[in-house]
Amino acid sequence: MPQTTPLSVTLLDGGTGRELKRIGAPFQQPEWSALALIEAPEFVTRVHQSYVDAGADVITTNTYAVVPFHLGEERFAARGAELAALAGSLARDVADGAPRRVAVGGSLPPVCGSYRPDLVDITRARPILTVLVTALAPYVDHWLAETLSSLSEAELVGELTAPTGKPLWLSFTLDDTHPGAVARLRSGESVTDAAQLAQRLGAAAILFNCSQPEVMADAVRAARAACDLPVGVYANAFPPQPEEAEANAVLLDIRADLDPAGYGHFARGWRAAGATILGGCCGIGPEHIAALRVK
Repeated sequence: MPQTTPLSVTLLDGGTGRELKRIGAPFQQPEWSALALIEAPEFVTRVHQSYVDAGADVITTNTYAVVPFHLGEERFAARGAELAALAGSLARDVADGAPRRVAVGGSLPPVCGSYRPDLVDITRARPILTVLVTALAPYVDHWLAETLSSLSEAELVGELTAPTGKPLWLSFTLDDTHPGAVARLRSGESVTDAAQLAQRLGAAAILFNCSQPEVMADAVRAARAACDLPVGVYANAFPPQPEEAEANAVLLDIRADLDPAGYGHFARGWRAAGATILGGCCGIGPEHIAALRVK
């Protein structure tokens, strides 16, 4: 298990794409964070190392954009497995070189479109995820299925990762357009149902990511009431997005109030609600993770 803080909190890393752009890596649409893998993988190593230096117990493979949505169908068919394996090896090398135990989480993205449960196509997603799982398996300590907006996506990931024997962390994105409402996924399905599904699938943790900080505490409480799995949070730092939005379609502005201190304020609330895994998503950088380490 990853090293923990005195408060028994496992720290994840933060966002990768924006951090790559910030340090000068090749970065453009449509490739997003995958462009650095193609043109300058040393920048990916630098980002992983910055999060380890900040205190992260888990670093996440740079595979969120290794999908046809970002690479195009032809390039994914030709190079998807190669780029996913490269992403896995880069993270593995940094983790193995760390002065303490650092785990590698294998990022499995929502391959039919982030934030868009209406676009989920299990038949189309299956071969894409199979490529990622096969390529990443030699390098990762556990799977991190990210930004899941529906239960059907989680079920597919559970099916495809089970043969690897590696633990599965399921991370759902939430409807964050109505803070204070009953915690639910972007599909409208309840967090309670998501937590119960995670338990049935044998997941090792349930998390909530790429949503507004304001909706996370309620989701943590709902998940803890519905299952006995560890619960985690890694929120994003940009304003709420409309239902038709697609994650990483454009570079969004960052909320001014979510500097490390502001983000840390929310994180203390998630911890009080029972979260034991904390990190950051889009717009959350090494300085935020370093601040969480000392909370």
